[in-house]
Amino acid sequence: MLLKKRTESEELVGLRYLNTRMELAAKDKFHLSNLEKGYRGETEFDLLTENLSEERYIIDDLLLQVNNSYFQIDKVIISVGLIHLLDVKYHEGDYYLESEKLYHMKSNREFKNPVIQLKRSETLFRQLLQNLKLNYLVQAAVVFNNPEFTLYQAPKDLPIILPTQINRFLKELNETPSKLDENHKILAHKLLSLHHVKNPFTTLPPYDYDQLEKGMYCRACGSFNTSIKIRHLICGKCGNSASAEQSIVKQIEEFKVLFPDRKITTQSIYEWCNIEINKRRITRVLKKFYTPKGTTSDTYYE
Repeated sequence: MLLKKRTESEELVGLRYLNTRMELAAKDKFHLSNLEKGYRGETEFDLLTENLSEERYIIDDLLLQVNNSYFQIDKVIISVGLIHLLDVKYHEGDYYLESEKLYHMKSNREFKNPVIQLKRSETLFRQLLQNLKLNYLVQAAVVFNNPEFTLYQAPKDLPIILPTQINRFLKELNETPSKLDENHKILAHKLLSLHHVKNPFTTLPPYDYDQLEKGMYCRACGSFNTSIKIRHLICGKCGNSASAEQSIVKQIEEFKVLFPDRKITTQSIYEWCNIEINKRRITRVLKKFYTPKGTTSDTYYE
């Protein structure tokens, strides 16, 4: 049973928005590309674990804190006799391990060793269980699920699951009987209650309002060559058509992510949309989907 579904991180969403409205530095584009690949890998593995047999609780993308230390777990699977902590990596290409360091074979570029990160998360998770006075067996593993991934010089006892081992891992999990009780339910909901929605380490590259391109861009091709025709936003480049109302909502949500400290008003969204549109239309959308605050002459929305 899936108790918490994965969602795109605020960092990934924010970088996407910035990449559309400004020229990102090469390192930020590289980081965005890695976040996109990572999210793709996680969601692909989610599909494989959707239909696990027997009774199991599945919690995706859990951010916890123990003794002022934060740690994130891509997937927690609670079974009757064991809790699996899984970290999913979508690395592509040939890699090798040397002195506990992970390198890309072709470029010799060093990457963070996910096993070291995993061991830290496993230790902190065990501490959390001890603090809660709960006694469960815990087993952690890094899942490399890109079929184009190969790892050389890996010790046999390393807690990793390679692409060729995933089906076998899931089969063994499926074949293990699991009948959960009330204590497992309490554990699962306790973990959910401890989840931190806001990641304190999320960072975006520096930007300000004036440097970002304003306008309603096409969500299909990214072009700002758009116009509103009756109830639709039409792209002049690729011809894509989208609901004008939903397009305005997306503009508002984007504004909220990029400028969380700015008030959402009819004027601020009108300037952000930067398109030929009646302000009354924006006000109608704000009233429909958001809650008005303040006085009549100084209304903003949340």
